[in-house]
Formats: sequence, structure tokens, C-alpha cells
Amino acid sequence: MFCYQCQETAKNQGCNIKGVCGKESHTSDLQDMLLYTIKGLSILITHEKGIIRAKVARFVTEALFSTVTNVNFDDETIMDLIKEGLSLKRELITDFDAELPLIARWDSEDDAEIMAKAKEVGVLSTENEDIRSLRELLIYGLKGIAAYYHHANVLGFRDDKIEDFIFKALAVTVDDNCGVDGLIPIVLECGEEGVSTMSLLNKANTSKYGDPEPTEVDIGVNNNPGILISGHDLLDLEELLEQSKDSNIDIYTHGEMLPANSYPFFKKYRHFAGNYGNSWWRQQQDFKSFNGPILMTTNCLVPPEESYKDRVFTTGLVRFKGVKHVDNRKNGSPKDFSPIINMAKNSQPPQEIESGKIMCGFGANSLLSNVDNIINAVTQGLIKRFIVMAGCDGRYKNRNYFTEIAEKLPKDSVILTAGCAKYRYNKLDLGNIGPFPRVIDAGQCNDSYSLALLALKLKETLNLDDINKLPISFDIAWYEQKAVLVLLALLHLGFKNIRLGPTLPAFLSPKVTKVLVEKFNIIPTGDVQEDITAMMAGR
Repeated sequence: MFCYQCQETAKNQGCNIKGVCGKESHTSDLQDMLLYTIKGLSILITHEKGIIRAKVARFVTEALFSTVTNVNFDDETIMDLIKEGLSLKRELITDFDAELPLIARWDSEDDAEIMAKAKEVGVLSTENEDIRSLRELLIYGLKGIAAYYHHANVLGFRDDKIEDFIFKALAVTVDDNCGVDGLIPIVLECGEEGVSTMSLLNKANTSKYGDPEPTEVDIGVNNNPGILISGHDLLDLEELLEQSKDSNIDIYTHGEMLPANSYPFFKKYRHFAGNYGNSWWRQQQDFKSFNGPILMTTNCLVPPEESYKDRVFTTGLVRFKGVKHVDNRKNGSPKDFSPIINMAKNSQPPQEIESGKIMCGFGANSLLSNVDNIINAVTQGLIKRFIVMAGCDGRYKNRNYFTEIAEKLPKDSVILTAGCAKYRYNKLDLGNIGPFPRVIDAGQCNDSYSLALLALKLKETLNLDDINKLPISFDIAWYEQKAVLVLLALLHLGFKNIRLGPTLPAFLSPKVTKVLVEKFNIIPTGDVQEDITAMMAGR
């Protein structure tokens, strides 16, 4: 295996024995083969329309999302996906065309042949370091698009333009005639489509569940048994809440599900109790003390410990061998969460690990409706600078950097956040500036779009010719591929001087890094006090 798609990859070089995430080498090889399969599909689908095109788009989106870090650890289901992709290829190749590249023609039903091919088609099969770097950067951006697009699809929203770009970009990653100069514009176009995808998902979420509103969320526990729901999927939460509403069971969010507490739709459920625990990497401690069943709806699954493994359920694209799985919806019917609800009825209430409340719910509508108040706070000198600290959390101790930044920032600065990076500082008592908390939480990682909208609106209102003249600095934490897409989206929107940490991505070659530094002034995170001084000065 060779995998360096996440921030925690071994020695910041690449995992080649076993993934730091817990992924086995054979699972990594199969994921490489799944990517190889959908690249071939993307070449074939270019001119197809209608039902087959929609079917392939759904499959390619789900296949990409399945290979995001901490989604699918199960060889059997990945092999099934590969075979489904090969079956779709056979539907598209009606007449054998010797001119088609091997990647579009390769086909086998034999598991051994598939595994053998998988060992040939991984990341290192692209020999040129810079082309490999740009291809992987593009693929990881596509994985981010696929994750957000999948959530929009679940709620009934599609966009042909986004799907066309996914097909085009995947095909480009195997086009040996497309060199560095040809890849760079498509990588930046990925950022543009990322903005479109996050916009679509925002529309899907708010159309269904209303605009998030500033909300205090309880982080303590009640005396009832509970179910803990983690991941990102709001439709799963809706169906779980509806099916459990008369069961004397409380529902708690975990990790990236925290922002669900701020949607008006969910507030009608009296047993929606609040948030339990912290970000994804703390789940082994959080899940153990929760006592009740846990539902993992999307990525962020850590290989479960035996002490609580029998209480974990996966659903959707998430899989782990030996963990119970809730099947997908069929014929428009909701998922059946009764096994989880029945287990909860016989569980002990959660163990309290903390108490108090935290604020969330500053989505796009809330932020944009407060633009005048924000501008007044800036012009009056109450707010000197906004520091965008969105992105991912992770295990490594050097991520304490983000906590220290939050603690040491001047009192006249405000942190704008989205994603699980917030757990490094959202429980600190940082106070308020007038009506604004000093940590303004826009929501899940995809809600970084709301922060970008705020910046664009401020630029328009203040009649600035350059978005980088705003009193906004970026100090972004990354871990996996959705964060890569958010970074590309920010670059597309013209933001510069973005600090990125705790390390720069291992998949960026020295030459590609040089291009990003020269064009956008990407800066690695460094000394806490030096970075604060620079950001407050607009550098």
C-alpha cells in the first residue's frame, strides 16, 4: 500500500504498511482499485445521457466518498463496489473499441485478478512526482466534492454541472497528455465546483430543515437511556428522532453532528437532548462512557474497541467488519432504526463527562442578516480582526497550537469556525464582544461556505476591490479530503495568506508547494505568538 491522503500519514511521508487511520494494506489496495474503476467509467460516460448517466453519477459519487479517510474499512463491501463499477462499464461498452485505454477496458469477475490488479494501480503508479502531486490533489478535492454532493443527493438535490466536472476531472487524472500546466487550472476549477457543491448542500439542508439559528447546546446528560449519533447525515438524524420520539430515549449528537442542534426542524423533538463528547478522534473514550448504542452515519469512524464494538451501528457508506449495519432506504421508505432503539431501551443512561452549554448555529442566513452590526463593530474598533479557524481536528499533540492561538488572541478578535476543528477551543470561556461570542460557529465543515459568503458580503458592502483587504485572516486545520476541497474553494475565491497546519500535506511535491506559495502565499503554521502577531497585522 501507499497512502498519504490525510494529515496524519506516517512521518508526513506516506503509510506503506498499515494506515495510521487503522486501514489495512489490502483494504488500501482495494480502494486504489475502486478509484481505478471509476476513472475508467468516467472516460466512458463522457457522452452518455439519461438513466445510465444518472446511475453512473450516483455510483461514482458514492465510490469516491467510500475512499475518504475513516469511511469504509470493509474489504467485502469495497470488492462489491468494484464489481458494480465493472458491471456499469460493461453496460457502456456496447462495441469493443481497441482504441479505448486499458483503464476503460479492464474487466474481471475474479477476486484474485482484481487484487493483483489493485497492487499495480495505486498512487505511485504515476512516476512523475509533480504530476502525481497534482493528480492526487485533484482526486482529494473530488473526494470532498463527492462527500458534500452525496449529502445533497440524499435530500433530493442534483446538479449536472457538478457531475460533469467529476467525470472530466477523473478522466484527466489518467490522461498522460495532460501535464503540470494542464492540471493546475483543473485543480483550481475543482475549488470553483467545490463552492457550487457546498452551496447546493446548504440549499438542501436549509430547504429541508430551516436556516440554523444561534443556539445554546447542552453538553451534559439526562437520566434517560440514550442513542449517540455521529457523522454528518441530517436525514439519518431526522428518521432516528421520528422513530424514537415515544421511546423514553434521549438522542445526543457527537462530533460533526453538533450543528444539527441549531436547525429549527429538529427543535420540535423534546427528546433531542444536546451534544455528548468531542471530535472524532476522541470517540473511543466518548463511546465507552456513553453506555448506549452509537450510530455512525458518514466518515470519522475510528476502528471501534471491543469494549463497545457491540454497541456501534454503521449506516450508508460507512462499514467496518463485525459491526452491525443499518440498510439503506428502499422504495422511498425510511431506514429501520428499530434495532438501535431496542438496544437503547435496555442500556444504562450516559455517564456524565462534562456539563454546561456551547454556542452554535451561526449559519449563512444568521451571519448575512448581521452584516451591518458586524461592520459597526469593526468601524467602532470593537472587533479588530476575524480569525477563520475552520477545518478538521486530529489526534496529534501539535494541534494544541490551535487551542493556544484561541487562548492568546487579543480580546478584540473573533474566531470564525466550522468543522470539528472547533473542539480545540469551543468550550473555552473566551467571552463576547458586544452581542457576538468570540467563537462564531457556522456549523459542519461544509458550512465553511457560510464564512466565505460573509467575507464576500463584507467586501461588497465595504466596496473593496480586493477580498484580502478585509480584516480577516485564515488559520486552517486540516485532516482529510473534505478540508482539501475547502482549501481549494478558498483559493478559487481569491483568498491569500492562508495558514495551514499542523503540517503541510505530504502529497504536495516541493514544486507544487512552491507554486501555491508564490501564487497564494500559503503559509505553514508556526510559532503561536509570531503567527498571532502576523495575523493581527494582516500578514
